[in-house]
Amino acid sequence: MTTTRPAPPPASAARLSPAFDAARLAHELAAVTGHVWKRQRTHHAAGHIGPDNPTDWCVLPLHSPGGNPDRTDPGGPGPDDYAATRWLHQMPYLQTVLDQIPAPLNAVRLLALGPGAASHPHCDPKYALERDMVRLHIPIVTHPDAVLILDGSEHRWQPGEFWYGNFSREHQVRNTGPARRVHAVIDALLTRELVALFPAPWQDAAADADLLYNRQPTPDRQPHDRLPATIILPSGFLDFTADAPLTGQPVPVQVTRPDGRLRLQAGERVFALAHVTDGGYRYAGWSEQRTLRIGHDHIAVHARHGRAVTSQQLPLPAVTGHTTGA
Repeated sequence: MTTTRPAPPPASAARLSPAFDAARLAHELAAVTGHVWKRQRTHHAAGHIGPDNPTDWCVLPLHSPGGNPDRTDPGGPGPDDYAATRWLHQMPYLQTVLDQIPAPLNAVRLLALGPGAASHPHCDPKYALERDMVRLHIPIVTHPDAVLILDGSEHRWQPGEFWYGNFSREHQVRNTGPARRVHAVIDALLTRELVALFPAPWQDAAADADLLYNRQPTPDRQPHDRLPATIILPSGFLDFTADAPLTGQPVPVQVTRPDGRLRLQAGERVFALAHVTDGGYRYAGWSEQRTLRIGHDHIAVHARHGRAVTSQQLPLPAVTGHTTGA
């Protein structure tokens, strides 16, 4: 009996094309370093932001939820799209670099690791390929004593290079040198167009891997006047710690569109939806790992793990008056 072995996953790190102008990046960095950068914070799946990181690991937010210049955390699903902060407006070359990345971008931050600083070894499950999200790096200032240890291998990426790392694997950053190490760290949704920037061996491995690709958001021209004020969704669909989003007790969710943007509200949490195809939405700040499609008499929710899809249809309550203007 012949057994088929699963295809090996793509490499944990890969250098993308193109490279960028390291001197221009360093020049723009000098224009924003007069500002005292804040310590990095974490964003928890339950929606709250953690305390300052005690490590000398400081952040300048360039693209954040709502363009908030004080959000040093990477963010997640919430009421606002990611947008440029005032700091990015002072870095026009880096803005053109970001505009070249063919994928929806979430957080973009400058991360500065101070001399003698080191993180604890840790994993960031959010950036697993099967969740369709990736983290990219463009080093701006570095030196040989600044090292990233990723999945058991040491990396010393150089200024202007463009790198992917699978940060869902165990990793640690360590700086034993005398100067700060500064990288632009870019959180993006995985797309086919982005994969085309990877080296050929990585692309070949990705073709056999269990990946799902995101689409760019499109204008939402769906009529929402027929939506009820409240819909029922599985509680797991609103819980981003859940590995099975379609499980859990049904919960009422308010539907609003006060500024023309469709949002869901469950308790105190509000989630903007990004339109990706006719009647289909993902959460702003999340990938197409969870999507929702609005039909004439039902709502279909989908949960994906790689190419595997689980779906559930829920009846759409009858509309009894004006609904989504609140």
